[in-house]
Amino acid sequence: MKKFILRLVIALVVIVIIAAVAMALSLNWVIKKGVQTVGGNVTKVDVKLSSVNVSLLSGAGKFKGLIVGNPPGFGAPWAINVGTLSLAIEPRSLLSDKIVVRSVNVQAPEITFETDLRANNLSKILANVQGAPGGQQQASAQPSAAAQPQESKPAKKFQVDDFLIKDAKVHVSVTAFGGRSATVTLPEIHLQDLGKGPDGITAAELTQRILEIIEKDAAQASAGTISNLGNQALSMAREMANGGTNSLQNVTKSLGGFFKK
Repeated sequence: MKKFILRLVIALVVIVIIAAVAMALSLNWVIKKGVQTVGGNVTKVDVKLSSVNVSLLSGAGKFKGLIVGNPPGFGAPWAINVGTLSLAIEPRSLLSDKIVVRSVNVQAPEITFETDLRANNLSKILANVQGAPGGQQQASAQPSAAAQPQESKPAKKFQVDDFLIKDAKVHVSVTAFGGRSATVTLPEIHLQDLGKGPDGITAAELTQRILEIIEKDAAQASAGTISNLGNQALSMAREMANGGTNSLQNVTKSLGGFFKK
């Protein structure tokens, strides 16, 4: 009898372990699928995520290989590339209407700021987010009956207590100057209490808030580089007009050196 009870207990423990592993794997798959689907719907560009690992017990997790694509008309393969993103989630909130994220830490992401001196890729993505359901700027205050969304289950809301982006690198590309690029460092971005309160914040609102700051800071950080690039291009044009082939080679060499800095 004792042996039977012991075997039964061992079997139950094994079943619990297998169930816990299955739940964890299922949770990670659901999160990954959600990030890619919701992210793509909100930004209107491809969003890819290589892997997700979130603990059901502690709520600690990591996202790896998060890539936000570029809008049509821009040449760079991606707009944002995050190698590793660490976060801490309140586990109990995963079953509620509002998911509480205690912290998000994004270390050394790479951002492409591609511009033709009239518009840039980040502002285009931001405009897509603003026009998405849940965004803060809708195209029409009174949509027609045909445009009215069908009734559906309310979307999940979020609360992010602490959001940090550190050591971000911005690759500045000016298509008007041949698409050459230079790299600048973005100042630290630190946001707190996003969606705090009973109403929370939608995925579109959260994405919009973060993108607004990234686009603004990237534009400001890139301004000096774009100005220098413009001066280099003007100098090259003058040398071409006045000095012939040798001068053109010298200016081209100088311009190439500028982008290697």
